[in-house]
Amino acid sequence: MPVKQKPDYWVIVCAILLLGFGVVMIFSSSAIIAVEKHHDAYYFLKRQAMAAIAGLLAMYVMMRVDYRMLKKYVYLIYIGVVLMLLTVYLPGVGMNVNGASRWINLGIVTLQPSEFAKLGLIIFFAGFLAKKDQESKLGDFIFGYVPSVAALMIVFVLVQLQPDLGTAVIISAVAFTLFAIAGIKPAYLIGTLLFSLPFLWAAVYNVGYRRRRMLSFLNPWDDLNDSGYQIIQSFVALAKGGLWGAGMGNGHQKLFYLPEPHTDFIYSIIGEEMGIIGALAVLSVFLVLAWRGIRIGLRTQDRFGSLLALGITFAITLQALFNISVTIGILPTKGLPLPFISLGGSALVMWMASVGLLANISENGMGLTGEET
Repeated sequence: MPVKQKPDYWVIVCAILLLGFGVVMIFSSSAIIAVEKHHDAYYFLKRQAMAAIAGLLAMYVMMRVDYRMLKKYVYLIYIGVVLMLLTVYLPGVGMNVNGASRWINLGIVTLQPSEFAKLGLIIFFAGFLAKKDQESKLGDFIFGYVPSVAALMIVFVLVQLQPDLGTAVIISAVAFTLFAIAGIKPAYLIGTLLFSLPFLWAAVYNVGYRRRRMLSFLNPWDDLNDSGYQIIQSFVALAKGGLWGAGMGNGHQKLFYLPEPHTDFIYSIIGEEMGIIGALAVLSVFLVLAWRGIRIGLRTQDRFGSLLALGITFAITLQALFNISVTIGILPTKGLPLPFISLGGSALVMWMASVGLLANISENGMGLTGEET
């Protein structure tokens, strides 16, 4: 029986550090844009501050409710995820912005269901795979693997139709990682990946803006005024920052040179204003969070908690590394925000709730016998 102990304060401190720094950087990177678009320099800061408060509350709630209770409701959680993703198409509720149907309007607040789907699906697969493992069905293709892939594909298609290929890929990568950790046969996973590659290629090549992004990734200077413009401006921001940076608030690329400086490319502004030292410091906090999350997952006594902790940790780490890789030109441009730091209320609340679950698992599931944390 797991022994209750103190929660892992490292993950809590890392999340709060990133959250606080993110609120500061939101104001630094968005004030001039907020004045131009909303006539209020504090417009985005106020939105992020409210989301931060909601996120802290979500983290606290998730820390106080024993995570093992969630195992009873994994199928309801999955149904809730699917229904939320379908609500974006409901007239009067779903919102279409620039051709994308990713949001629902609840009057006083706007939510992005795909963000909550990340956590919901991790909880579902942690419970589902733990149950199949207990029943010794993980190695069974029909009763173990097929239902897992079918559940993932439903969510993948719904997110992709919004359209949001980046989030769909992140969700799939996290799910496949959980499949591998849980013990599903590698041959099944490799076969599915190989089978999926032509469809993924078609999803990129047959959509004009995605194809242009891929080509500009290979050589952004071939189209420096269009598809290559954003990444080139990101390079400029990072180059201007040098080792120590221009100083908080003193960056120039946010002055209508770099598009989305407060969302997808906020790491570029961090690099410009805080320099390589500041950018590496942020990356280091993410790596510490990853280390502690993996540690929690590997030391957790029950299978559900272990998979849940590892799934959450991999989701945070993968998206952070993906965002940072895009800003420095290692990966093609894709709209995936930096966890805890980029503007986005739904994402911030979801990530903070995830950290609350990590702390909860470390408190209730690790069951260390006298060993210091």
